[in-house]
Amino acid sequence: MSPAFSDTLDLFYTTAGREALRGCRHGIEKESLRTTPDGTLVHTPHPVALGSALTHPSITTDYSEALIELITPVNTSLKGLFDSLDMTHRFVYAQLGDELLWTESMPCRLPADADIPIAWYGTSNVGMLKNVYRRGLAIRYGKAMQCIAGIHYNFSLPSQLWATLQQRAGDQRSAQDYQSDRYMAMIRNFRRYAWLLMYLFGASPAVCATFLQGRDHKLQKLGDNTLYLPYATSLRMSDLGYNNNAQSGLNVCYNTLESYIHSMQEAIGLPFAAYDRMGTHDSNGQWQQLNTNLLQIENEFYSPIRPKRVTHSGEKPVHALASRGVEYIEVRCMDIDPFVPMGVEPATARFLDSFLLYCALQESPPLTEEGCTETGENFALAVKRGREPGLQLSDSGVSRELTAWGEELLERIGECATLLDGVHQSEAYGESLAAQRAKLVDPALTPSARVLEAIAGHGNSFFRFALEQSKAHQAYFAARPLDEQTLAAYQAEAAASLADQAAIEAADTVDFDSFVASYLSQGIDD
Repeated sequence: MSPAFSDTLDLFYTTAGREALRGCRHGIEKESLRTTPDGTLVHTPHPVALGSALTHPSITTDYSEALIELITPVNTSLKGLFDSLDMTHRFVYAQLGDELLWTESMPCRLPADADIPIAWYGTSNVGMLKNVYRRGLAIRYGKAMQCIAGIHYNFSLPSQLWATLQQRAGDQRSAQDYQSDRYMAMIRNFRRYAWLLMYLFGASPAVCATFLQGRDHKLQKLGDNTLYLPYATSLRMSDLGYNNNAQSGLNVCYNTLESYIHSMQEAIGLPFAAYDRMGTHDSNGQWQQLNTNLLQIENEFYSPIRPKRVTHSGEKPVHALASRGVEYIEVRCMDIDPFVPMGVEPATARFLDSFLLYCALQESPPLTEEGCTETGENFALAVKRGREPGLQLSDSGVSRELTAWGEELLERIGECATLLDGVHQSEAYGESLAAQRAKLVDPALTPSARVLEAIAGHGNSFFRFALEQSKAHQAYFAARPLDEQTLAAYQAEAAASLADQAAIEAADTVDFDSFVASYLSQGIDD
């Protein structure tokens, strides 16, 4: 452990330091496919009883009309965070009739690509922008890839913590610039060590064969309709999931916020021949993608982590970052845990807090081009071969066994877990860390190994295992209906969101073509 890391930790063993750490903010976004009772993708619209997918603050859709997304309010308390997520699940299940929420990251039994419904957000300009962007994803990458679901974990450290660190360092920059720089350093460390999260929490070692219909792959057969890799942890995060050839050469730099913004601006403005041949409109003159560049917008860039800033209505994310700096980070590589009803549990969040605090406080030198390549290769090895005995990763060019390196990292992360236990007067952070250490000792305890064991117990069928889990989780929430007052509050929120969407549609004053042109032309100096 570096002296600088130890010295920084010491700052937070003071009363003021501990109080600052209580202000860490968390948010969860959880995606799930809606399916029929027999496990096939639904073709029903987003239920009106859930409100407007465009304007509801907690219940929306992602790529597909069938891919529901539940969003918690920002919370400084993990208990409050999970209470909120639990109640939203209970409300949603009560509105779905006999439909299920699929409890796996990898999709259910999918229809032909053309029959996967794209999310609809109404007729307003901003709603149509979201829909056309998704049409672009469909023609660029296919619809099946966009039906993958995951957990996004949003995390920020309180401004007074950054202020304490800035004062200690004698840094004379503005608070915004200092905070953004430290978040980018945090992201670099995350990229260095994200392979550990894949080993510990990856839960998608197998897929239904319908997901890969017509696609080349090197997966092995497991039963008649299941494909897998024996030591995989997260096929979702492999080149079979959120990766694509078009973006493989995109070199995004996280050394400074300015370099990140420049990378994104460059990709958004870079012509791409294959997309240019498609054109922005189809043969019937209908919009089919926002532009023909490598990225339509920066959200198209698939990454395990993103720097984030809450945007104003109609504002591009990169513009928000350039104007007001980094506000929080979004961890995007977490699979849905099929063994817990909400897809993620508090113990996982506690470890993520310890891990992210370590990434924030540990020294983080800039990444060279070779370093960027190394982090990517380590991540790729972990998602496809993470549980392989003796698997070697590369640490600044030095070969290291995954489990030995992981144990060393857990020792350091443990210092942060101890600190957080002191802050919250608990033992829960240390207990979560101990559970992760046990997974390094015994790979059979990892979610990916447990999924394969469960699949074997269902006749080597990914589909049958996932369907049974989906029904069990439906029953879990159905047995715990909301009380009348809470239900009424959710119903009122849904109704208000529908009214908000109608107001947005009525307020449009320009045609859609002009709206798109204005949106895409936003400069970082506007």
